[in-house]
Amino acid sequence: MSAHLAERVVVGVDGCKGGWIAVSRTGGDSVDCRVHPSFEALIAFHPANTVIAVDMPIGLPDRIGRAGRGPEALVREHLGARQSSVFAIPSRAAVYAATDPFTTLDTWYDDHRKASEVARKTSDPPRGVSIQAFALFSKIREIDALLRARPELRFRVIESHPEAAFWRLNGERAMVLPKKIKGQVYPAGMAERRSLLGARGLDAAFLHERCPAGAGEDDFLDACAMLLVAERRASGLAQPFPDPPFEDGHGIPIAIWT
Repeated sequence: MSAHLAERVVVGVDGCKGGWIAVSRTGGDSVDCRVHPSFEALIAFHPANTVIAVDMPIGLPDRIGRAGRGPEALVREHLGARQSSVFAIPSRAAVYAATDPFTTLDTWYDDHRKASEVARKTSDPPRGVSIQAFALFSKIREIDALLRARPELRFRVIESHPEAAFWRLNGERAMVLPKKIKGQVYPAGMAERRSLLGARGLDAAFLHERCPAGAGEDDFLDACAMLLVAERRASGLAQPFPDPPFEDGHGIPIAIWT
């Protein structure tokens, strides 16, 4: 481990029901896991030079082409049966088409329709928004607002994706088993990922600890994978898709790092 990496805190993050689950490590020290209620709180909790890899889209183009934002298509081609886990994210205007909190299920579907209408108008060919991608919008906006307000965060808070991270950690081979089946955690898929994370340096006992309140088992393992991407980024080994990253109209980088 380089002296440079030993001095830095690295954090892997995934969105969860309670906010954001963060798995952190300082150099070779023990790993810590906790849930933060907001991304701003997560940033404030860690030192100013912390490197953070998060499973959440970062950077929103004004228009979307056939390849979407770009990074999604580039990583999907490596993931085989796991490629459906990489959701297509629409334009900035679509992500911000409806920002009020949801009060009813009808409101949810109405706002999804609004976002899809805007997405179709700002994409070529016209494309709506999947329910899975729409469910991420509030958290995408949370990070986006911070990166627009605080440009200094843009190069130490990076986007990754768990299945792309596992592909890289697994010698550029996609995971064989799904993480979930019909929305339920699949134990064999979890075991496959725990085994790989253990082989890449995370303590087996830690990987079997009970998750903090507000996060699920899959959120926890995804955050662990993000941690290893953050360590790769801090040591200069992480690779972006695309390389070099694109930028959106606000100068925010657009890339999935692995």
